[in-house]
Amino acid sequence: MTSPTILALDFDGVVCDGLLEYFQTAWKAYLEVFKPASLDPPAGLAERFYPLRPVVETGWEMPLVLYGLITGVDDTDILMDWPELVPKLLAQAGLESATLAQAVDGVRDRWIQADVDDWLSYHRFYPGVLPRLQQVMDAGVDPIIISTKEGRFIQQLLAQQGLALPAERILGKEIKQPKYDTLRQLKTAHTTPVIWFVEDRLKALQAVQRQLDLDDVQLFLADWGYNTAADRQVAMQSDRIYQLSLDQFAASFDYWQSGYSD
Repeated sequence: MTSPTILALDFDGVVCDGLLEYFQTAWKAYLEVFKPASLDPPAGLAERFYPLRPVVETGWEMPLVLYGLITGVDDTDILMDWPELVPKLLAQAGLESATLAQAVDGVRDRWIQADVDDWLSYHRFYPGVLPRLQQVMDAGVDPIIISTKEGRFIQQLLAQQGLALPAERILGKEIKQPKYDTLRQLKTAHTTPVIWFVEDRLKALQAVQRQLDLDDVQLFLADWGYNTAADRQVAMQSDRIYQLSLDQFAASFDYWQSGYSD
């Protein structure tokens, strides 16, 4: 298999771990909407929330996950049946999704405006990912970030770690289009590109898979990101989507479509 000329990467869940920020934002939004008696989260709530992050499709669902946990919904039920639970929990709480979305966006906006450095400090990078990206750049491969996080924050986070990725290689929330459209634009903007796309959300990869004109884009599910065991099982059975481990990511491209482990 030919090595990529363009390595397209999701950001949160592939390059950067934002779980700490997700919980802080979710809890602050929960306080705003549900107005519990205590301003402090129940003991162990964050630790229960982190493994459930993969069920969240859009940010407004995060405080709803907390509401489910606090009102007694079992963790396993959330992990296995979240799409069915969402309308039930909204009805139980007497809420519209727009109310939660407004709360989540408001929390983030105020936090960023008040102390952007503090907000950025709640993001961590997965081990070995940034050194590997530097190696990729040094080898002449173009890494392109395709994310629903705002590009300016991605650039700040990378710069803090000493990785100078030009702004034109960071295609964030401001692009306002599906990731497969961004991949399509990358394909048409380059001469005979070889594009590999690494994403931690199975549905995003499946959406690319449905685009017939993108059938030559190699797809990888980052198993260290925000996905479930069921997602990884689907990837293992797919003839198009490869499951990728962090060890494989840090290794030569030759190992990306094999069972290599360190």
